[in-house]
Amino acid sequence: MSNARTTLATYQALPLVYSCSGCSDVAQLANALAVRLDREQRAEMSCIAGVGGGVKPLLRTARSGRPIIAIDGCPLHCARHCLQQAGVEPTLHIDLSQAGIKKQQHQDFSAVEIQQVWDQVLLPTLTALPCCCQH
Repeated sequence: MSNARTTLATYQALPLVYSCSGCSDVAQLANALAVRLDREQRAEMSCIAGVGGGVKPLLRTARSGRPIIAIDGCPLHCARHCLQQAGVEPTLHIDLSQAGIKKQQHQDFSAVEIQQVWDQVLLPTLTALPCCCQH
């Protein structure tokens, strides 16, 4: 099997992850966490804008029956709402504001913040998933 096929098979066995990616620091933090899950092969990131926009191939992926992690930066829960509008309920929903992270416009998150959230919020929460995303 080629390397590309091996990688594809590896990702298809993982849960899907969708994240908020709005303009605030917590939205970009949610996106960065989802990207990291994807790059570390703990989950396969897919496109929440495509789900919200009703793009057929992306809706098929979301409705595939794979476990889904939705990461939202604030109580607006945009990622979760996009999934719900498509008839999909996330298996695991992470709201970074529930971890005490404050939303700030026109600012970036720091490397220290992302590592703290990764270690203290994301990784412990992943243990709730009955799958292989915990390394």
